[in-house]
Amino acid sequence: MNVAIYCGSQKGKNPIYIEKAKEIGEQFAKAGLGVVYGGSNIGLMGAVADSALLHGGSVIGIMPEHLQKREVTHLYLTEIHIVDSMHSRKAKMADLADAYIALPGGCGTLDEYFEIFTWAQIGLHSKPVILYNINGFYDALIQHFEKMIEEGFVREEQRHILQVATSVDEILNILLVDHDVIKMVAN
Repeated sequence: MNVAIYCGSQKGKNPIYIEKAKEIGEQFAKAGLGVVYGGSNIGLMGAVADSALLHGGSVIGIMPEHLQKREVTHLYLTEIHIVDSMHSRKAKMADLADAYIALPGGCGTLDEYFEIFTWAQIGLHSKPVILYNINGFYDALIQHFEKMIEEGFVREEQRHILQVATSVDEILNILLVDHDVIKMVAN
């Protein structure tokens, strides 16, 4: 099972973000979950990749040509795919992943998260889409989702798409349960 991880190419101001990025990389490697991510060796992106690799995990990077210097392409990944655009990056990550997680990040992270969330809303996939709410980072966004539901812009029956976790253990529980369902359906 490969999991797309969307997160910042910056570290953020609070050291907890790097700490939790490293933790998810380590725990995914130990659980046998592969990481699919943006291909950078800086910020939270680099921390996730380095930690997963350090602990024997598989890490696939998807890097747009125009960002190779800015985001500093990670040179020691299991696989690296250089693509022509951000659109191609998102599509390739979506194709390679069995689930999607957003760690803290900026507008790019939110763009990736909202696109994959929207695809779930309109039935293009039924894979888990998880917000990793480290240190309350996504509290305001979660509150806004509730407002969108309350005001009728997101249907109540789509509430289940919004999955929130505050620990790697919660994420692993979501993924392993959903992964077992996927395996049962395939058989």
